[in-house]
Amino acid sequence: MTIAVIYGGTRPNGNTETLTEHVIQGIASEKIYLKEHHIQPIVDMRHSPDGFQDRNDEYNSIIERILPHDILIFSTPIYWYSMSGTMKNFIDRWSQTLRDPKFPDFKNRMASKKAFVIAVGGDHPYLKGLPMIQQFKYILDFMGMDFGGYVLGEGNQPEDVLQDKAALFAASQLHNKLINAE
Repeated sequence: MTIAVIYGGTRPNGNTETLTEHVIQGIASEKIYLKEHHIQPIVDMRHSPDGFQDRNDEYNSIIERILPHDILIFSTPIYWYSMSGTMKNFIDRWSQTLRDPKFPDFKNRMASKKAFVIAVGGDHPYLKGLPMIQQFKYILDFMGMDFGGYVLGEGNQPEDVLQDKAALFAASQLHNKLINAE
């Protein structure tokens, strides 16, 4: 089993990244930091006779990096009660890839994957983060992906999440699940 972690945060060593590192420590994984890549927003051309046009950015290279993996971990801070804009921008582009002749089997390849979500927020994330988890579930269901679960944590200032014992316990549980999947 191979793992790719898709980081949607923009703060270096933020709480979400810290919690995610607890999950994957000692487990081989490919780390993809979306903030380090230029990804254009989607231009919806679904109904245009010319279809979607190449955006001349790094998005396709990220898709090529995640496709070989069996497990995807979406790691995002909770911004305004949803995933980060960086993560949303990346997922929005899947609409383009679903119609891209360079990726004719995109949906089938994604459907063969298991996905997890790790998210940290500062305003009651155990309750207010649940709509975002449901949003991910709808996205993964649409793609036919197996939703393996999620870990939510609470944190605002740097390293706050290290005080969230429930989040650290959930992270260790997911860590064990991933180790046993290998």
